[in-house]
Amino acid sequence: MRIPGDEEIRALHERYAPSPEAFEAVYTHCVIVWRIAERIIEAAGLDVDAELVRAGCLLHDIGVYRLDDGDRVPGQYVRHGVLGHEVLRDEGFPEEICRFCSRHTGMGLTRDDIARQGLPVPPGDYVAETGEERLVMYADKFHSKTRPPTFVSADSYAVHVRRYGEEKVAVFEAMRAFFGEPDLKPLVDEYGHALV
Repeated sequence: MRIPGDEEIRALHERYAPSPEAFEAVYTHCVIVWRIAERIIEAAGLDVDAELVRAGCLLHDIGVYRLDDGDRVPGQYVRHGVLGHEVLRDEGFPEEICRFCSRHTGMGLTRDDIARQGLPVPPGDYVAETGEERLVMYADKFHSKTRPPTFVSADSYAVHVRRYGEEKVAVFEAMRAFFGEPDLKPLVDEYGHALV
């Protein structure tokens, strides 16, 4: 499987971003998610394909650009994962790469979640399955593209995800136990984003 390099990925972001501001917000977030995942891999000594994780982190939010100016449109933001999957599929990427987009939202979206919440997503199960998919999903929880962007502690994310049900908290806590908590302080200092 061909895994895209950093230059190719950055060029995709530049091509799809509707504005320089959207590019800056989304691409910077994706880079930070990779830096978090890299720290987790090193600290936990994980047996994952680091190059595949890098590509997954750098591409997971490419679908955000398909929303209005890459912004969080109320009720529609949940679609960014499936939109990103479509973008990468249309670009000719293999399914293993495309899945990072559709499989990272929240703690995974099930067919039941979609029906119960009336989400504007095609029915299906969008749940991380491989170690690489799970790591990208997990690392993504520690940084938010809010304005201004923030780093998110594990405790804060556990409180946030509770609104989607105790089963989502359990999934997060299982990942937390398996992957450990990343040391965010060096990244907080480097990027200047607050830790909440």
